[in-house]
Amino acid sequence: MAALRSLRPALDSIVRNPILLAVAALVAILQLPQFFVPTGSPMLSAVASLAFSGLFILFLPFYQGGLIGMADDAQTGTTEIGVLIDEGKANYLQLLLSYFVVLAIAFAFTIPIVLLTVFGGAGVLLSGGQPSLPVLVGIGVVGLVVLLAYFGILIAIQFYAHAIVIDDTSIVDSFKRSVGLVRNNLLSAIGYGLVVFVGGLIAGGLGGAASLLLSPQPALQSMLPTLSPPLVAGAALVYVITLALLGAFYATYSVSFYRELSGGSHSGL
Repeated sequence: MAALRSLRPALDSIVRNPILLAVAALVAILQLPQFFVPTGSPMLSAVASLAFSGLFILFLPFYQGGLIGMADDAQTGTTEIGVLIDEGKANYLQLLLSYFVVLAIAFAFTIPIVLLTVFGGAGVLLSGGQPSLPVLVGIGVVGLVVLLAYFGILIAIQFYAHAIVIDDTSIVDSFKRSVGLVRNNLLSAIGYGLVVFVGGLIAGGLGGAASLLLSPQPALQSMLPTLSPPLVAGAALVYVITLALLGAFYATYSVSFYRELSGGSHSGL
């Protein structure tokens, strides 16, 4: 019951340390300006999106390391903003390089998906728009296998940052430790994944709806209410609160679960 046992310590950590909510809320506020880039200018939107993505990639390791450090502190007591700064700085380079490894893995799995799409489209054109059923089934099966393999790898390496911050491991050892923990506690990892997925689905729905109001696509603007200042402010507030709750909960829950597994537990859900 590792996935369920980790819930109470995670929630208690947030109650004792509302500063975790404040930190996650501040990061959410920093993301708000991207929604106010004029959508009528594709070039401006593209440049703004690339700039924000680049800054986010550079900022993420600091935030990730600092928040995990704070959540780890919060497990048994109180934490403070100084922990965010210290842990973020101390683990920045390792987490940045590790993140590039994760991006490389994602890119490696993107290639076969693109090739499947290209060859599948070429097959449709060569067959006069009527591809054979075996071809479609073959493409579907291969695509499904690639996606399952990709998600399986992501699940196996998801605790690399925790290993770096909490156990002070090297980059290589952090991935090895994450894979070992998940492999030896597979049922617990599945239970943990279900909790995170459900929580993320709920929060993602709320945050997505709010972000849609903040930055509606041209095709949907006629279907949405007029964006009056109170409506925009309300949507921004929902977005910030949602990301604050999600960020603080994920940090404390993932740390609590990681510590549960690191303690040698090999139980079920």
